[in-house]
Amino acid sequence: MKIAMVGQFPPHIGGVGVHIRNLANELIKQGHEVYVITYPHKDIKDIDGIHVIGTKGVNVPGLRGLFFAINAKKELKKLIEKEDIDIIHGHYLFPAGWAAVKAGKSTGTKTYVTAHGSDMFEMYNNKAYTRPLIKKVLTDADIVLAVSNALKDEIINTKIPNIKEKVRLHWNSVDVNKFKTTKNNESKFKKELVHEFNIAADKLIILFVGNLIKRKNVGLLLEAKKEMKTKANLVIVGDGPLKESLKAKAEKEYLEGNLDNVYFTGSRTDIEDVMPSGDLIVLPSISESFGLVLIEALSCGKPVIGSNVGGINEIITEDVGLLIDPNDSTDLANAIDRILNDKDLMEKFKSNARNRAKDFGETKLPYDELN
Repeated sequence: MKIAMVGQFPPHIGGVGVHIRNLANELIKQGHEVYVITYPHKDIKDIDGIHVIGTKGVNVPGLRGLFFAINAKKELKKLIEKEDIDIIHGHYLFPAGWAAVKAGKSTGTKTYVTAHGSDMFEMYNNKAYTRPLIKKVLTDADIVLAVSNALKDEIINTKIPNIKEKVRLHWNSVDVNKFKTTKNNESKFKKELVHEFNIAADKLIILFVGNLIKRKNVGLLLEAKKEMKTKANLVIVGDGPLKESLKAKAEKEYLEGNLDNVYFTGSRTDIEDVMPSGDLIVLPSISESFGLVLIEALSCGKPVIGSNVGGINEIITEDVGLLIDPNDSTDLANAIDRILNDKDLMEKFKSNARNRAKDFGETKLPYDELN
C-alpha cells in the first residue's frame, strides 16, 4: 500500500518527526511505500527509503502554520493524483491534520490524524481562532489517534458527534536498539562536555532534553538547582524562544552566587548519544501529552523524574522514577537529591528502566487496512 504522512520531519527536529519516522520505517519493513510532506527546508531529502517532500512557504512566526496548511494540502492532492495514495495520515491536528482531512475529503482517501498534545491542550483549549479548525479536523477525520490516555480523554471531552467511537490510543514508540545502555564516560557527548564546555567530569549530570518553550518549564529546573543540596552538573540540551532568557537567568544567578554548573548546549540530532551522558533525566513540563524523551532515557537505562501531568504519569512508574509537582521547585529539588544520594534507589531505577522502555519498544501500525 501507499501511505502519505503530513507533519514535521527531518531535517526538522522534534518528537513528531521521530514518531513519523518510526511508523514509516515499520511500514517500509513490511513492504509498503511511504511519502512524507513536511515544512520547507533547504536540506530536504529522502531518508531510508522514505520519500520526503518539502512544501513552499516562509518560516515566519505566526504565519508558518497557515502557509504549511495551505501548501501541504496542495502537495498532498498532487501526490494522491500522481501516486494513487491509499491512506493519508496527518500528525498534529493543525496545520498537518487540517491539510490531511481537506485533501482526503476532496479525493475520497481514508484519513487518519494523530493528536500529539499541545494541539489539544493549548491550541484547542486556549486559542479561540484555532478551535473551530481543530474541531473540523476531529469531525472530518475517519480515525483519530491520541498518544496518551490523557489526550484521548481530552478529545472525547469535546463531545463532537461520534468522536468516542473513532478515537483510539496509539502510544509513541522507542527504538530500543538505537537507544541503549552505554557507560556515560563512553558517550561522545560526555567527552564533548568535558573538553568543550569544561564540565567537571567527576560530578553527576542532571540532563534536560527538549524545546526551550514555556510548557517545558525549564525555569523550574533552574530554581530547583538553586535549592538542591547535591553538587551536580545541569546540562540543558535544546533550543527555542526561551533559550536566551533562561541563559540570562542562569548567568545572573551565577553572578549572585546562587547557581553554578549549568550548561546550555543548543539542540542536537544525536539524542541516542546524548542520553547515556546523563545520570538522571528530568522533564518538568507544565503539560505533556506523552513525553518521548522519557522512554528514550529509560531505554538507555536512566532513572527519570517527570511532572505528574498528562501522559508522563502513564510512563513513569514507581520502579523507574519519581513524579513531581510542576509548580513546586522544592519538590523537584528534593526528588533530584533523593535519587542522586540514594545508591540503592538509583540502582533500582536503572535496573528496571530498560524493561519499562520495552513496553514502548514495538512500533504498532494503527491502520485498519493493513490487518
